[in-house]
Amino acid sequence: MNDAISLPVGSQTQVDTNIVASLAGVTKRFGGTVAVSDVTIELRAGEVLALLGENGAGKSTCVKLLAGVHRPDAGAVVIGGQSMHLSSPLEAQRAGVAVMHQHPGLFPDLSIAENMFIGQTGTQWKLDHNGMQAEAKRLLKIVGLNADATLPLRKLRTSEQQLVEVARALSLNARVLIMDEPTAALSQREVERLFAVVEDLKKQGVAMMFVGHRMDEIYRVADRITVLRDGRLVGTELTIELSRERAIQMMVGRALDNLYPHHAAVPGDVVLEVQNLSLDGVFKDISFQLRGGEILGFGGLVGSGRTEIARVLFGIDQPTNGTIAIDGKSVDLSSPREAMKQGIAYVSEDRLGQSLIMDFSILNNASLTVLDEATRGGLMSRSKELGLAEPFLDRLRLRFSSYDQPVSSLSGGNQQKVVLSKWLATNPRVLILDEPTQGIDVQSKAGVHEMMANLASQGMAIILISSELPELLGMSDRMIVLREGRISGNFGREEATQEKIIEAATDAIAQKVEGELVAKSAHPNSERVERVPEQGLLKQIFARREFGLVAAMLAVIVPISIVNFRMLSGSNLSALAMDAGLLMIVAIAQMLVLITRNIDLSVAAVIGLAAYGAASTLHSHPEIGVLGGVLLACGIGLAAGVVNGLVITYGRVPAIVVTLGTMSVFRGLNSLWAGGTQVSADQVPQSWLDLTSANILGVPAIILIAIATLLAAGYVLRYTTLGRELYAIGSNPDGARLIGIPARPRILLAFAAAGLLAGFDGALWASRYATVDARVAYGFELTVIAAVVVGGVAVRGGSGTILGVAAGSLLLLVINNGLTLVRIDPLWLQGIYGLVILAAIAIDAYVARRASAGGARP
Repeated sequence: MNDAISLPVGSQTQVDTNIVASLAGVTKRFGGTVAVSDVTIELRAGEVLALLGENGAGKSTCVKLLAGVHRPDAGAVVIGGQSMHLSSPLEAQRAGVAVMHQHPGLFPDLSIAENMFIGQTGTQWKLDHNGMQAEAKRLLKIVGLNADATLPLRKLRTSEQQLVEVARALSLNARVLIMDEPTAALSQREVERLFAVVEDLKKQGVAMMFVGHRMDEIYRVADRITVLRDGRLVGTELTIELSRERAIQMMVGRALDNLYPHHAAVPGDVVLEVQNLSLDGVFKDISFQLRGGEILGFGGLVGSGRTEIARVLFGIDQPTNGTIAIDGKSVDLSSPREAMKQGIAYVSEDRLGQSLIMDFSILNNASLTVLDEATRGGLMSRSKELGLAEPFLDRLRLRFSSYDQPVSSLSGGNQQKVVLSKWLATNPRVLILDEPTQGIDVQSKAGVHEMMANLASQGMAIILISSELPELLGMSDRMIVLREGRISGNFGREEATQEKIIEAATDAIAQKVEGELVAKSAHPNSERVERVPEQGLLKQIFARREFGLVAAMLAVIVPISIVNFRMLSGSNLSALAMDAGLLMIVAIAQMLVLITRNIDLSVAAVIGLAAYGAASTLHSHPEIGVLGGVLLACGIGLAAGVVNGLVITYGRVPAIVVTLGTMSVFRGLNSLWAGGTQVSADQVPQSWLDLTSANILGVPAIILIAIATLLAAGYVLRYTTLGRELYAIGSNPDGARLIGIPARPRILLAFAAAGLLAGFDGALWASRYATVDARVAYGFELTVIAAVVVGGVAVRGGSGTILGVAAGSLLLLVINNGLTLVRIDPLWLQGIYGLVILAAIAIDAYVARRASAGGARP
């Protein structure tokens, strides 16, 4: 590679032998379970150490000890010759340790550049977005990803996101680089680029650890190999002196004689026939037959169309052309349920995101596909669940302590066994396996392969999608190779070779590099480069979600203005703007907690408590003045927000439960304080009423206050470290913890700020409406939540803009105002109000989908 990577070279003189980092006799326990015991691992400058072991052998624990996620119970983490007490991932990063985690700690709602530098900037009140984007562009070039650094990460494919994780690790300028399953989602070309980066880092003296299950890659990239078994160190040897057979025996404690067992069944009748199947822009003219007892392999690069064909066969996506026949009869697979009725089962490549519910138990996950059969009298029957799931879990030799333990507590290999059991319980005739051994250890792989051979011997038709050539060659009776959505090769078991498959998949010729087959372009001067599409200014405007909200607003304003011209009168617009100002401020408060994946149902109750508290105190003690009243209201709101935040973050009680309770508590306190009385306009100083009604250059003060609040909140969320970390926490809470973002203090701060804003809004409310009692803002929390959600803040957290919240607030008030002006009967008002909101959301969603489709990468 010609690109220089500016990483520090250690001062050691003996580059091949100096130890940069190590685990020295470490032991780590989780409750009564010993994860690793007395393990010593040494990482040397300019060298790659491969860490091998079965799932559950302790590899991830070792990675997390070095990364500062866990702390050893015995032994030490040594970096640069000094024993380190790493209390967080952030401290490990500062010590020079970068980690590429198995499940990337990335944030789909943040930009590519922000993903690369989030957590590294320290506390800054003015982030240099231009500088981050320029550096991101340089690092993306190094890893071979041609993408606009300002794009949201979610617009990238999985393999491209993995390359962003690689670039992020490089951005840390680390002395130690730990790679945990870095190639799991990468295509062959991307793997080659990663290995080129690794070679460059070796020359610069970076110490690296490579954790993986693909033996071909291990033996190509590693200088030494360390093997763990059952949490203990089995041994460390030079790669050139350790045979693959012996490495496997060290991992599993015995020899695996037949990693790819071949079934002896003769293929039967055609079960599945596909003719000219196409999905516009994805794949075209795919035709093949699949017989009972046959394993048909799908080869090709990531993105070649393999998974997309599987999704169509399982009814997830609908084809634009072609036919699918089962037993010679054409079928319409309009949904996964219909595909299951036809005897098709699909094991997705994404077991965490699409195949398992991680908080559910093993038994609940294993019976998800057969819920109808697991009931008695309409209620779930544990005995029936066990009867349906247990035979397959036993058959796959699942390692677990109880059927009731969460599936998240299992190793990757055992999680995959639960996924397979779930689908085998449906007794399918066609089983589609998409990367069934990705991320699992060699013994679990052997178990999956044995299961496949047994199922095929019993007459089941199997489609195997795999990026591992040895697996495809070892298990397939026939093989189809795809390239750019078309079939580029069709091979029987006897004629298929690695060279032929690589050539068919890449339009390349195969060459050997250090004993391993890799692709070499047949046209070296015409390397294919992905082009990042550029959007014009008009298209960028249409791509904004806010454009949909404006369109929805116009759809309400125009017809109502025709019916009643008062809609556009100065007095109506002024009143509308003042009400919008109050709603926008509290909507920002709600946004702050929603983007962290929480919710605050108490904001309206806080407004009421703060409003009455400020107004009644001013009535009793007018000497405190306007400033005193505002500060009192803000203090009440801040106290309420801190109470909410403390119980949620440190009490670990769900936000919806806490704020539902405190909503009633705050309402009760307000009622006790008011005692059935109210504060009217003639009981407070005129200066208090002027706070919101006074005009500045012809503009009501409340509108200017709201605009100032919007601008301040927008700046904090966009340009400060704190604001971007709030988005990161909501986008990927686990990922935020992995890179050292202090999630609990940040969430507490978000609730405190939300309470402060709600209290401030209470003071403005009391000034705007003058008459205040215990029912101030009663039920207003539903309007606030609707405004924020309509404005584009995702309830799942991680996304939303201040401009969108402002537009959403204004849209709701326009709808309500318009319905009132056309004299809708109050009895019908709420129902019609809800229908119009749904229509507005539909218009907005349509515009957002069009924008997303237009801006997506090819």
